Amino acid sequence: MTGLAIKSMKLYSRVERIHTQLRDAGIAETGPIPLDVLSRFDQYHYDGVAAVEEGIARLRLGPHCRVLDVGSGLGGPARLIAGRAGCRVTALELQPDLHEVGTLLTARVGLADIVNHCQGDILDGAPGEFDALFAWLVFLHIPKRAHLYARCREALRPGGTMYVEDYFERGALTNEERGMLAKKVYCRHLPRLDGLRRDLDRAGFARVEIEDVTAFWTELVTERAETWRADREREVALHGEEVFAELDDFYSSVARLFQGGNLGGMRLVACRR
Repeated sequence: MTGLAIKSMKLYSRVERIHTQLRDAGIAETGPIPLDVLSRFDQYHYDGVAAVEEGIARLRLGPHCRVLDVGSGLGGPARLIAGRAGCRVTALELQPDLHEVGTLLTARVGLADIVNHCQGDILDGAPGEFDALFAWLVFLHIPKRAHLYARCREALRPGGTMYVEDYFERGALTNEERGMLAKKVYCRHLPRLDGLRRDLDRAGFARVEIEDVTAFWTELVTERAETWRADREREVALHGEEVFAELDDFYSSVARLFQGGNLGGMRLVACRR
């Protein structure tokens, strides 16, 4: 996986959007940003802040914990974990532009002392040993699953916990759906749940819990696509016609995929043996 190739997913192609959103919210170009304000715009995964708070509660995170956020994007989840739970968080992001903007935003929120941004690929290893590892909608981009799970295990201390929200193949994906996933979402491989459990066991994970959240995510992505299109006039005024069209295509494509019933969403928790 390369930072350049993943830009085919339009959600990642216009990093400057967040600056426009912050200006529209009345935030100055420089200076502090309240965490609660920034969190309205820097969460690229489904259910935003609520999903991160669920992870914090599920893993019972506190100031003693060292956390790795894999594929951290603009750093939204990493900042929330640090701000809410007081953890020391390493935000590992492959794409240089997301990494750079995320680093600046963390400084403006005042969390640079406990959130460390690193630009790199989890497949090359992680910078340290952690109590918890999070990944929100990241694994779907990575076809080398055995290598990925091995690297995640290496990043955790014995007994450490991995918390993942991601896609899985719920039904038999059609050729059209596979093409849409590859082209629109930069996703060329998805596991079935039975195979996923076997792969995690082989990689050295135990106490694997998987929750199917497909119905909930289908509602979320459908509402997102409908809201974006309904707010066309405002979004075009903010971001321009080209950005609106790119994201309209992306949001509607993801909604169609979930509505088809073959693409699934899951929440996974597993512990390193």
